[in-house]
Amino acid sequence: MSSTVMKKPKILFMCVANSCRSQMAEVLGLHYLGHKFDVYSAGSKPTQPNPYALKTLENFGYNTSTLFSKSFDQIPDDIDYAVSLCQEQELTCPTFSTTVTRLAWPMSDPASSSGSENEIQNVFAETLRSIEQRIVQFQQEQSEN
Repeated sequence: MSSTVMKKPKILFMCVANSCRSQMAEVLGLHYLGHKFDVYSAGSKPTQPNPYALKTLENFGYNTSTLFSKSFDQIPDDIDYAVSLCQEQELTCPTFSTTVTRLAWPMSDPASSSGSENEIQNVFAETLRSIEQRIVQFQQEQSEN
């Protein structure tokens, strides 16, 4: 008797440095979508996870111990969904097959915020909540299909 293993679709969250927005999206994606999707993040010019992004995720109860910045060549080629979190002109995207569903969720980079420690942390928290809303909406849309 043969058994068929269903392959989970793959979703990639992208931003330039893979340090803030896409890192937060990867963690939230794993939380909300991980049971149905393989979740990845990457950037066109990866650096390292932003300390404010890590602190924000930890403040919201998420584990950040396995996070690291990745380039596109470290991600599987057979992505099903590619989500850009950057302002359009910021990101140099890889070329995907025509079967990839591309989504644009442009948001300002919280790493460019300034002000007091508390003000900067609030900007990161707002960004996290915005990403969470988009992921929950995406999850609901996928459930309807």
